[in-house]
Amino acid sequence: MTGADPGLFTPDSVTWQMHGDPMMWIAGIRALYLQALHPRAVRGVMQNSDFRRDAWGRLMRTANFVGTTTYGTTEAAERAGARVRKIHRMLTATDPDTGERYGVDEPDLLRWVHCAEIDSYLHVLRGSGFRLTDAEADRYIGEHRQSARLVGLDPGTVPADRAELAAYFEKVRPDLAGGPEAREVDDFLLHPPTHPLLVPVREVLWRRVAQLAYASLPPYAHELYGRPAPTPATAARQLRLTGLLLRRVPARLRWQLPPKHILRAMARLGPDARPAPYKLGR
Repeated sequence: MTGADPGLFTPDSVTWQMHGDPMMWIAGIRALYLQALHPRAVRGVMQNSDFRRDAWGRLMRTANFVGTTTYGTTEAAERAGARVRKIHRMLTATDPDTGERYGVDEPDLLRWVHCAEIDSYLHVLRGSGFRLTDAEADRYIGEHRQSARLVGLDPGTVPADRAELAAYFEKVRPDLAGGPEAREVDDFLLHPPTHPLLVPVREVLWRRVAQLAYASLPPYAHELYGRPAPTPATAARQLRLTGLLLRRVPARLRWQLPPKHILRAMARLGPDARPAPYKLGR
């Protein structure tokens, strides 16, 4: 639709094409696993929410934020960012060892959450068969300086390409640990609270999803969590197979799930705005 606001990323971005892929859900769970390995960051979550009762809500709020900032109008994206910044400004956490009280909006913590998400989205989608050149992967990371700005970071302080992202993780690794909060997140993701009648479904389906997200973590993360994972080759095979299966579900059917960000974007901008991997090769 001529003159309609394409939003912060626009249909020409790598982000627009990637974020319509069903493997984003598994990537989001991998991001939770990775984020929980930063003691100060995960403490901020655990001390400010009942994670076990609200983990689904947290995952859905993150998905809604990503959907709004990717496919919503510029105004909607800026409003979502302002809401996140306001919430973060009000929250603090306490280090149980030192008694130090700190804000959850410390730049180092926001940067860790941001980088863990972007790394997870990129790693899972590429590993599952979503075709991206190295240049497109770099573009994707650079595009997300926008989302970093929305949560309160100086865009110039976050990685802009794969080399900078790898250097960031190398630098932050000494700060990571598989502490009690991380183990609690791991336990929740493997055994989320479920109605008794749905326990068999959880054991058959959900555990496979959580285990795949865990398997796709880097080896140092498996070491910190202290439990085994498949070999990298096995994990890569599982990612590709899962991507193949999920992408067989028609996109129009998947996009019917609330809150329908993609369908609303297509209604606003026209059918040519439909996300599709093949558009990246143009």
